[in-house]
Amino acid sequence: MLIFLDTEFTDFIDCELISIGMVGEDGRHELYLEVQDFDRSKCNAFVQSAVWSQLGRIEEAIVRKVDVQARLRDWFATLPRSVTIACDSQHDRDLLADALDGEWPNNLAGWFDLRPLIDTGVFDRAVANTTRRHAPGTMLCTTPKPIG
Repeated sequence: MLIFLDTEFTDFIDCELISIGMVGEDGRHELYLEVQDFDRSKCNAFVQSAVWSQLGRIEEAIVRKVDVQARLRDWFATLPRSVTIACDSQHDRDLLADALDGEWPNNLAGWFDLRPLIDTGVFDRAVANTTRRHAPGTMLCTTPKPIG
């Protein structure tokens, strides 16, 4: 199963997780978490203006930093035995690794890099046809369309 991953974080230099969203290609497996105790002093101007105001809208998504790992592991345990994570940023992958303390779940079989597809018409059409809001100002694909 393909799992789409997106994160929000404080800054490219001093990167700390603010939120993480993941959704399975079937649209049935979803996880969205917001870290309530991230260090706001690390946030760049873009995050302050575009992300902060969007936080806190989904009460059940709000978690403490110390609880993120357990929530992620519990969620991964509900997924099929073999999942591939798709994301368009190395920062997303690194932040997930940090949140899991560097120990990948046993059912994580691999990664799919979406970056080569971002500036293509195929990607634009797929996103336009299959997106839904998951987090502060961001979108995740829920069902990938065949590429071609």
